[in-house]
Amino acid sequence: MAEESSLEGSEKEEIDSSGGGLGDMASMDSIESRWVIQDDDDSEIGVDDDNDGFDGTGLESDEDEIPEHRLIRTGPRVDSFDVEALEVPGAPRNDYEDLTVGRKVLLAFQTLGVVFGDVGTSPLYTFSVMFSKSPVQGKEDVIGALSLVLYTLLLVPLIKYVLVVLWANDDGEGGTFALYSLISRHAKISLIPNQLRSDTRISSFRLKVPCPELERSLKLKEKLENSLILKKILLVLVLAGTSMVIADGVVTPAMSVMSAVGGLKVGVDVVEQDQVVMISVAFLVILFSLQKYGTSKMGLVVGPALLIWFCCLASIGIYNLIKYDSSVFRAFNPVHIYYFFKRNSINAWYALGGCILCATGSEALFADLCYFSVRSVQLTFVCLVLPCLMLGYMGQAAYLMENHADASQAFFSSVPGTAFWPVLFIANIAALIASRTMTTATFSCIKQSTALGCFPRLKIIHTSRKFMGQIYIPVLNWFLLAVCLVVVCSISSIDEIGNAYGMAELGVMMTTTILVTLIMLLIWQINIVIVIAFLVVFLGVELVFFSSVIASVGDGSWIILVFAVIMFGIMYIWNYGSKLRYETEVEQKLSMDLMRELGCNLGTIRAPGIGLLYNELVKGVPAIFGHFLTTLPAIHSMVIFVCIKYVPVPVVPQNERFLFRRVCTKSYHLFRCIARYGYKDARKENHQAFEQLLIESLEKFIRREAQERSLESDGNDDSDSEEDFAGSRVVIGPNGSMYSMGVPLLSEYRDLNKPIMEMNASSDHTNHHPFDASSDSSVSEAEQSLERELSFIHKAKESGVVYLLGHGDIRARKDSWFIKKLVINYFYTFLRKNCRRGIANLSVPQSHLMQVGMTYMV
Repeated sequence: MAEESSLEGSEKEEIDSSGGGLGDMASMDSIESRWVIQDDDDSEIGVDDDNDGFDGTGLESDEDEIPEHRLIRTGPRVDSFDVEALEVPGAPRNDYEDLTVGRKVLLAFQTLGVVFGDVGTSPLYTFSVMFSKSPVQGKEDVIGALSLVLYTLLLVPLIKYVLVVLWANDDGEGGTFALYSLISRHAKISLIPNQLRSDTRISSFRLKVPCPELERSLKLKEKLENSLILKKILLVLVLAGTSMVIADGVVTPAMSVMSAVGGLKVGVDVVEQDQVVMISVAFLVILFSLQKYGTSKMGLVVGPALLIWFCCLASIGIYNLIKYDSSVFRAFNPVHIYYFFKRNSINAWYALGGCILCATGSEALFADLCYFSVRSVQLTFVCLVLPCLMLGYMGQAAYLMENHADASQAFFSSVPGTAFWPVLFIANIAALIASRTMTTATFSCIKQSTALGCFPRLKIIHTSRKFMGQIYIPVLNWFLLAVCLVVVCSISSIDEIGNAYGMAELGVMMTTTILVTLIMLLIWQINIVIVIAFLVVFLGVELVFFSSVIASVGDGSWIILVFAVIMFGIMYIWNYGSKLRYETEVEQKLSMDLMRELGCNLGTIRAPGIGLLYNELVKGVPAIFGHFLTTLPAIHSMVIFVCIKYVPVPVVPQNERFLFRRVCTKSYHLFRCIARYGYKDARKENHQAFEQLLIESLEKFIRREAQERSLESDGNDDSDSEEDFAGSRVVIGPNGSMYSMGVPLLSEYRDLNKPIMEMNASSDHTNHHPFDASSDSSVSEAEQSLERELSFIHKAKESGVVYLLGHGDIRARKDSWFIKKLVINYFYTFLRKNCRRGIANLSVPQSHLMQVGMTYMV
């Protein structure tokens, strides 16, 4: 009997989430032998067993198993996914594969406009902020500052992000939560205990080939899974990094736009700082109003503009190098960094807060990776972006060698007079583009955190039909605009905003460094010396930079720090409340003994129709179902417990979306359906399409269940001698069932509607084992039972589908601590009442809804 079954197979997608190009980071294909973690109570054939809360009868059980694990090697993995994949004409491919030349050119323009806008505008303000903290006293100071900027560019954006961190993507998805998702896929670190072993059957999950570092990886995995403190520390780290990303989405537009508009003070003497602030406010309002048009549309518009901007940087740099002082090439000697600190002492240390601004946009480069491929980002950065940035900084340094007094507006002062106004215009366009880059990255990060249960649900609009990762979040967009305007109006100094900018960037960078280190140990399994070197070098450098910006926190940049703390509080409270709510629902679920006592009529009247009861439990019967039984005069003849579950993968293929299992015996007509989504998936189905897909999947589950019963029956009738298995290959299904390749599985899976008798007759003809009379009788009974159940489903579907929504709220007990009461009864309740309901994604008419509220005391 099928204990759990993925309804449709899928082809094994080749993904690059494990790190692609660093060492031996390739994973096993499905046709190769593999290594798995096996329960002590499983046999070798049952390594793919997927009980997940079932007892031996194939029904859900109340007891959760806590198995012991050991590492074993299996034979070639051939499961129903591989068999059914033969039905699909062509494997699922990445959105960006096999593009035409024209599409690749358009994609290159979009890459410039979306990914590199932030880092591309850093020359507008880096030297200005640096020399405001450490004034220029001679040419050697300019050389030292340039050397510091050049090596920061090489160390942080190039080596750390472009060459290393980009490979830590989660199937093409970047950002803090993508790293957390990648880790949680390989180790159960989520505080919400809704993980199932069946999740590892999704195509996006892969296991690595054993290597000398595997034992170390398994020990680290065990420590992470068994230590609640480590889980909480890791979650706090991720939430802190995410809050800094959101803060970055506020300060980036403020810094970029004000720096660009500030060039007016160089071209027009009468322009004051107040006028710069007013113009910046107008530009920011326009900028955030255009966000709704999406990345694809805006990327095509701003891509050529940013290409012109990078060409301007390189051209102005070459012009200044030729006209003023080409001796700045000495800055490639790192000894000038030592001289810079020796001459300026404490001021040089403060100047580090301005120097890190040259690397701003590095995190956005990683977070926006979901829109483009790793190779396209790497090639564009190395071949175009980095050379233009270095020429731009060197040109400014060459100009400042002879014009020390212009350090406060280093970029615009170094622009040749005839080109000033065109460059000012394109600089403002580039600044608006840079602002969009970080805002887009913020949208992606919020969507990921929402899917993983760490942020309240918000309305998400998908702006592209072709590329699913391109999104727009209206509420967040206007919220960021409001906070950004507050920052611009309250902190009018570029230097103070620059300090806040550096603080937000470094917070995210340090989080990324720690998470990538964990990925190196747990997933990539590379040499420990390389891991330690990566952690020591990059975390050490970032801590030095952070010590500089945190020392100036009292100059107004504290506003961003307070904002980040507020966002961290919102995410932590939401995750904490969701965890308590889920744990309480698990504790109060209805026992199977009670279900058996109620009988197949559930102690009430069973009215024709299908009831879809939405809940968050992946195991057991939710307590809210008992509330429905006592509140409603009747219950539907068929009830399906639907659990919308987000798994730590970017995308779940549509044909692997649903998992079904029976609840109680067949006469109860109760099923559990787990609808699995990745954090990148778009839930845009209307309720009719969702119902149709769900019912079709349920029918396939029932057919497969009947097939497995028939196969098991055949196996019992046949001899257990070795000759029966000679020359045949054993196939392990996703639910742990064993098949012999003597049975024509391909024909079965190609036509699931084919009668059971006909398929068994084909099997009989193939194997030359005639059935006796009793076998024919049992097959006939099985076929009749199958047809009766399918007919029952069709009649229930015709009677109508009703969505049973149970709103389970939580309240703190009277004897709880005051802080817990405050957090649960006020803050979490406020967030829950004002977030978007999950059913809103299906647009279900009110006539099809039935809602019951229930309050849990925690």
